Amino acid sequence: MEEHVKHRMKRQLRRVVSERPYRIVAGSAAALVLAGGVGTAIAATNDNASVRQHNTTAVAELAPRLDDAATRGEARVAAPAPPASPSASAATKATTDPDVTKKAKPKPPSTKVLDYTYQAQIAYWNCGPAAVRNALSASGVETTQDAMVAPLNAGVNGTNSAEDTTRGLNQMVKGSPYRTHMIPGAATPAQMDQLQADVVNAITDGRAVVANTVGTGTDTDGGWHSFPGGHYIAVVGYKDDGRTLRIADSANPATASYWMTTIELANWMSTRGYSA
Repeated sequence: MEEHVKHRMKRQLRRVVSERPYRIVAGSAAALVLAGGVGTAIAATNDNASVRQHNTTAVAELAPRLDDAATRGEARVAAPAPPASPSASAATKATTDPDVTKKAKPKPPSTKVLDYTYQAQIAYWNCGPAAVRNALSASGVETTQDAMVAPLNAGVNGTNSAEDTTRGLNQMVKGSPYRTHMIPGAATPAQMDQLQADVVNAITDGRAVVANTVGTGTDTDGGWHSFPGGHYIAVVGYKDDGRTLRIADSANPATASYWMTTIELANWMSTRGYSA
C-alpha cells in the first residue's frame, strides 16, 4: 500500500512540473504536504481517497498564490520607465545651450591710451582735418591733413560740424563705426555719462574720438585752452574708467597733449558735438 501511494505522488509531481516551470515550488510544497499526509493516512485509515483529497487541496491553495506573485512580477518588468522630470530636462538644456554658455563680454580696462602719431595743424583753419588725421593714426590709418580737407568740406572758415568729421572718419575706417553725438545746449549729466561710455567703447575698440569744442576748456593741470570760434581735438585715451581723457591737440606743439576730465570736455563741447 505504501508503494502504491508513493507512485501516485510521483505522478502528481510530474504533472505539476510539466504545467508551469515556476510551480516546482508548489510541487515541492505539495510534496511536503503529501508526505505528511501519507504518514497520517497509513497510521490511521489507509484511505486513498483521503490522501488524494488532501493533496489536491494543498496544491489548490498554493497555486493561486504563486500565480498572483508571478503576475505582479511580470507587471513590474513590463512597466515603462518614468519620464525624466522637467527640471532635469531644463538643467540638461541649460548646460548645452550655446546661448547660456556664451561668455560675457570682458570688462574694459580702467586705463587705456592708444598709440598714435601727432601732427600740428598746418593752417589756422584746418584743425578739423588735423584732428581727424591724428585720430586715424591711432587706428593705423595713415593719411595727410590735405587729403582730409575734401572729405570734411573744410575751407578757410574751418569745418562746419561733427557731422563732417563723422563722415570723413567713416570714409577711412572699415565698417563705418563712427556716429555723431550732439550736445545742443549746456551739457547734462546724462550727456556727460554718455560721453564717458562712448570714449571708453571707442578707445577699447582701437578708435580715437574727434570732438568739436568752443570757448575755453581747462585741463587737469590748470592750463587754459581757449578757442572762441571753435576748435577740433582728438581724444586718444582715458583713465579712471573714462572719467579723465587724454587729448591730442593740434593747435600748439608745445601743448600737444594733456589730460582733461570728461565733465570738462562735455562742457567744452556745449552747442557742438563729437564723433565716436
